Amino acid sequence: MKKILVPTDFSTEAENALKVAAQIAKKHNSEIYLLHMLEIPMQEIDAVSTYTDVPEVMFFMKMAHQKFEDIMNSSYLDGLTVHEIVKPDGSFNGISEICKEHGITMIIMGSHGSNGIKEMFIGSNAEKAVRHSDVPVLVIKNEHDNFSIDDIVFASDFKNDNKETYRQATEFATTFDAKLHLLMVNTASNFTTTKKANDRINEFISDCSFQNFTLNIYNDESVEKGVLNFSKHIDADLIGISTHGRQGIAHFLNGSISEDLVNHANRPVITFKI
Repeated sequence: MKKILVPTDFSTEAENALKVAAQIAKKHNSEIYLLHMLEIPMQEIDAVSTYTDVPEVMFFMKMAHQKFEDIMNSSYLDGLTVHEIVKPDGSFNGISEICKEHGITMIIMGSHGSNGIKEMFIGSNAEKAVRHSDVPVLVIKNEHDNFSIDDIVFASDFKNDNKETYRQATEFATTFDAKLHLLMVNTASNFTTTKKANDRINEFISDCSFQNFTLNIYNDESVEKGVLNFSKHIDADLIGISTHGRQGIAHFLNGSISEDLVNHANRPVITFKI
């Protein structure tokens, strides 16, 4: 958690995420990389790729840097190392490259979610980050004056391809001295008996030394509803879930529970890439 990337469009939601990142950075001696993906008009894309002094491009760049200056003067960033990154690309396709270039270990970003037609065809920026990022993505929905994590719901089907994400989740929980509530949601279309579910979870975690957890089997109409309802029931501080990062037609046809949760959950969500 030494290098935290915070994408910003200078909105209230983005500032909420930055405030959380600042609190975490102060507790864990982290550096913050503040990223703005500059939305350039399509006719200027070629100009941006060659970095020529096109007036319109230079104007957008100057405005972004001015907004960064205002943010840097915020009192909640006092004493922190904050790096400024402006990329002339409005998409999140290159976010993995940015993380590799700067050694980013976590992304924290704000989101107000998206619904209906926009969600189906466009999706939120947080959803795009979840889809493309190889590092954990913490999505913040609201302002947190005192961001603390005591109880984390880790939702999974507890199959072998999720073991690496569980390891990441235990490391994250250990950092915050938090309890993991391991959750398997039963649905009518994919029912598993309580005994088989418990056996699967116990087998899944058998080679992990982490001990601060509870086992939970929860029945609901869908996995998403089950995760949301269980999290509300225990008043969890955070929802953790694995993501396959599906893209293209596979994403459109299969969807992603993690991305649905990012859009619909009111509490913070952290995703771990399988």
